Order: sequence, then C-alpha cells, then structure tokens
Amino acid sequence: MQVKRVLLSVSDKTGIVDLARGLAELGVSLLSSGGTAATLRDAGLDVTDVSDYTGQPEILEGRVKTLHPKIAGGLLGRRDKPSHIAQMEEQGIEPIDMAVVNLYPFEKTISKSDVTLEDAIENIDIGGPTLIRAAAKNHESVAVVVNPDRYSMILEQLKENSGSLSQNALQELAVEAFAHTAEYDALIYNWLHQKLQPDELFPEVQTLRYRKSQSLRYGENPHQQACFYSDPSYVGVCIPNSEQLHGRELSYNNILDLESSLDIVREFKEPAAAVIKHTNPCGVAVADNISEAYRIAESADPLSAYGSVIALNREVDEPCAQQLRKHFIEAIIAPGFHPDALAILKKKKSIRLLQTSGPISNDMHPQKRTYVRGGLLLQSSGWPQVADDDLKVVTELTPTPEQYRAFDFGYRICRHIKSNTVILVGSDRTLGLGVGQMSRVDASIIAARKAGDAAAGSTLISDAFFPFRDGVDAAAGAGVAAILQPGGSIRDQEVIDAANEHGMAMVFSGVRLFKH
Repeated sequence: MQVKRVLLSVSDKTGIVDLARGLAELGVSLLSSGGTAATLRDAGLDVTDVSDYTGQPEILEGRVKTLHPKIAGGLLGRRDKPSHIAQMEEQGIEPIDMAVVNLYPFEKTISKSDVTLEDAIENIDIGGPTLIRAAAKNHESVAVVVNPDRYSMILEQLKENSGSLSQNALQELAVEAFAHTAEYDALIYNWLHQKLQPDELFPEVQTLRYRKSQSLRYGENPHQQACFYSDPSYVGVCIPNSEQLHGRELSYNNILDLESSLDIVREFKEPAAAVIKHTNPCGVAVADNISEAYRIAESADPLSAYGSVIALNREVDEPCAQQLRKHFIEAIIAPGFHPDALAILKKKKSIRLLQTSGPISNDMHPQKRTYVRGGLLLQSSGWPQVADDDLKVVTELTPTPEQYRAFDFGYRICRHIKSNTVILVGSDRTLGLGVGQMSRVDASIIAARKAGDAAAGSTLISDAFFPFRDGVDAAAGAGVAAILQPGGSIRDQEVIDAANEHGMAMVFSGVRLFKH
C-alpha cells in the first residue's frame, strides 16, 4: 500500500513535525486540522486544512472538525471495490492512505485533583476515535498510527519500500489502534461510573484496563510463560509503582510474594517486618525500630525463612541491612534504603531491592478480583475493625490486657494467610503458624510445633470457628493460654467447655477471616 495522502490530527504533538517533514520529503500530501495544522505550518510545512478540503468550517467550539463524509469516505473507501471507487469519484472524495491520530488527554485531565465533571466531559474525544476506528477497519488499504514511538519505523519503512508499507505493518498498526480506543473508552467508562454511580460496587459491565509492564522469564514453573501487567490508573503503593534499585529481574513468584508481604505490613503504623514464603508468612513482628522488627520476624521460623521475600514498612537503615545480609533473601521491598544500607545489600548480586512510591499505608483497593475459567469473581476488600469491646468473652477466664493486645496483633495477620489458618502469637510477634490446612486441628498442631517452647503462654488466633474441641485440646497441650476465634459453630458450647477445662481464656470476634 503506497502512501500518497496523510491525515494528521494529534493531541500529543511529540515528534509530529519530524514525521510530517519526513512524509513531505517523500511527496506525501499533508491534511490536518486545528492545532496540529498550526504546528506544522509554523514549522514551514505545506498543509491543507481539513475545513478547506471539506468546505465545512470547524463548529461548536471545535467539537466538530473531522466528522465529514469526505474524511470518513477517504478512510473507509475500499480500494479493491470498483463501486466504492466510483462513488468516491462521484462525491469528490480523495483516498486518505494514512491517519496519524491520538486523543484528547482524558487521563491527564482526570488525574488533576480539582478536575470538574465539565472539564472531563470536554476532554472526551469524539472525532479522534472515529478516525482511528475507520482507518483501522480499512487497514488493508489505510495505515493508522496512534503511537508516536512508531513514527521512526513508519518513515524508515516508507523510505525503504518506495513510499509503501507492508501488510504486516498495517496489521500491527490496526491492532494497536483498536487497543488504543478500547483503553480510552474503558478509562472514560470507569471514571464516569465512579463519579456518577459511586455507590454501585458491582456494575453490570466490568471493564478492566491494564498495560504490559514487563515480560517474565517464566511463570510459577519454568515450563510456563508469563507476563506482568499494571493498572495505569492506580496511584497508591503497589508493586508496579515501585522502583527496582538492584538485583535480578522479578519473577512471577517474587511478585506474588511481594504483594502478600506488603499487605501484611500495611496493617501496622509501628515499624513492622513480614518474612514471606509461597505467599504465607514465616514470621511477622513489630518493634521500636525496623532492624529489631526484622530480627524478631526472621527468628520466628528461620528454617522456613531461607529464600524468603521481605516487606518492611520503614526505610532500611544500616543496622537493618547488617541483619538482612546474613540471610539468603530473594527480594526486599521497603519505602526506602539509606545509602549505607544500599551499599551493604548491593554486595549481594542477586537480591532484588524494591523501593515503594511512598510510605506504606493501609490503602486497600476497594475490590478484590479473582479469575476463574470463563469468569471473574469480585468482592469488596477490607476487614471490619474489631476493638476490645467488640470481642465477646465466652469462658470463665477473662483475657489479660497483654492477651487483648495479642488478639489485635494476630487478627491483623491472620486475615492475610491461606485458610485453614491457626497462628500462635504474642502481642508483637508471631510464634508459630499453621497455614493452608484442610483441617483446623492439623493447623493447630502445626502452629504449636512451629512455636516449640514459645507456645507456652501464647495466644491463638483462628481464621474460622472450631468445629470440634480437638483443635482446642491440641492448643492446650502446647501451653496456649488464650484463643480468638469467630464463633458460630453448632458445637460452640463443646469448644467453650474444652477451653474452661484447660483454664484458657476464649473470645469470639464474630468475623470469619477466610482467604482462598
């Protein structure tokens, strides 16, 4: 397909003068409108205004510029159909062989804190998507260019092929064009839905918008291909918005583990550390400083912590880096790294160091999405806040103030761990974790075994009710002193009786903490 006439209408004018100049040097006629035409003319290029070509001036404050049969027909007319060619000649419609178009900056507009609905509406492009879709539909005969990064490739191929573009190039450009308009429409829909129907958590249509962030070496296993996509509209602290300062490229499993570790340390305002393996914690702790928090978290289960991923909610200082360098760690994510700490950790060539885009706070996404074959599950995110007064004491023994602090600490962690989950904690650290078990008694046994001698006097947090007393009996045998569980079993009284027999304190939260 030889390019003889091109329509240029762009909001982002990056590189447009160089492209137009290169096209003009190849003998291509330039057709343009509005600000684009003015920019090209200021650069000394010979440009025909769309309004002069169509005989129709721009109207409605620029809302209507390129919506005209001579433009649409020039893009949509099929060159391989004699009837189309005859009608175009009859109507005085010249073929347009290339459309270089990008759209009003809707995303940039809505990112402003003071944006009004009127401003947003005025930055919804109408003519641009029409031109793009028309050219992309007729891509066997028309090139459509929406990405300024493509300009040099376009000129290079035109020069090499006597003013023509290959069918392969035309197809690639058309696919990119439809992706461009699809993303644009999704952005508008999502923003307007949020603005005009903020209370509708689950709309009739769910439009997801992601961009390719990076290709990954493989997925969960070496035989699986994988890629990482990011949500360009998400502005909070997250993996895609973090900067990798050092180390090998992130793996699929690294990203999952980093996400899990971030979710846990988000829970705490005090310095907190989470040591993660296979999306579950080996240890979590809070302390007066980040170095001590990490030391305590790692010591909870040092055997399992080998090859772990670490999240810290404070800047990594030199003492913390000295602690971290002693262990084999896959990746660390933190709000920052002191230069001395960075120098220490960079001596470990393979360790991945990620710096978040801001302080790590509990800004959870309003929805949680889970993909299933042929569908998508959505649910609201977040958890009820449970204060001491919300907890119902069901045993003869009342918990101590220290145990209430342990309830709060464990409740924040347990909800981020795969079910079935039973964890043993103190008021500032995990002691033993039984995670992802098919039976609650097994989870209790594993948690006690992991805690060892530290189980004596500990507090147990269960993500769901005990269906039988056997889990309580196992915990009592290890020396557990207090239990937090949701309650709600038909055998609650049997479980309460077991706790009373063992001289344990038990409270019901009324909140199940399942995570699948």
